[in-house]
Amino acid sequence: MRTIEQADARAAVERAVQAARPLAREGAVASYIPALAGADSSLVGLALVDSDGRAFESGDSRRRFTMQSVSKPLALALAMESAGEDAVFSRVGKEPTGDPFNSIIRLETSERRKPFNPLINAGAIVVSSLLPGSGASEKGEAFRAFAGRLAGRGTLERDEEVFRSERETGARNRSIAWFLAELGLLACPVDDALEVYFRQCAALVDALDLARIGAVFALDGLEPGTGERLMAARTARVVKALMFTCGLYDESGEFGVDAGIPAKSGVGGGLMAAAPGRCGIGSYGPALDRRGNSVAGLAMARALSAELGLYAL
Repeated sequence: MRTIEQADARAAVERAVQAARPLAREGAVASYIPALAGADSSLVGLALVDSDGRAFESGDSRRRFTMQSVSKPLALALAMESAGEDAVFSRVGKEPTGDPFNSIIRLETSERRKPFNPLINAGAIVVSSLLPGSGASEKGEAFRAFAGRLAGRGTLERDEEVFRSERETGARNRSIAWFLAELGLLACPVDDALEVYFRQCAALVDALDLARIGAVFALDGLEPGTGERLMAARTARVVKALMFTCGLYDESGEFGVDAGIPAKSGVGGGLMAAAPGRCGIGSYGPALDRRGNSVAGLAMARALSAELGLYAL
């Protein structure tokens, strides 16, 4: 396992933030969720947590935001740990689509008759239905407790305004969920599956939280610094593989070639990356590109990978 020198990490993080700040002007905040439309597009934050648990931060790294789709790898890990890998992948596939995150066309036209992967909305709703608990509230609490443990702190809080906003305007996700129910893929009632999904998307984190979570995946399920096992190595490896091939939707291949590390984005502006055996990266930049990925987040992850030699392939 190659260690990262403290001085190198600290300087690389600072340089990445300074270089990414002007790029925020090239994107736009998510507006299809009304509660996200008022985000400050100029904010840029970055954190890196290495295998020893040391944290390096710059910019708006402690500004809290909602996880949105960054929650999907964590929900997948929890479902694999609680329901089992076979139960999860009997209902969702493992292949990229090349389509936007909220597309439904592959679900309708594919002979698979199940979502292509767990990191698009259709697959994530299936995964949410498999989380432990007897109803939406228990499943949602199980997710926030699991995510909080990976982040090295207590149960995550939830942004109630964003949660209500997503629930009230999520017509496309409701359409997807009812189609999933018709296919017999949900493990709970439609309304419960959607409620869990909206709850997990509204969980609050900051860039440092995402870096700590990313480090757990990078270390195959071990907590950085302590070495405590937080998930099975197999779970972490499967999630990383899917993040690499599907984590940035129809931008996954381009980022994989450029940065060479698994990553997952969210329309709240977050990005989590895991450099295998090396470190976790978390960033915040609510200005998004046309594919729904953080402009600053992608630029900073590419910069860190290049400067610190994180490329994993």
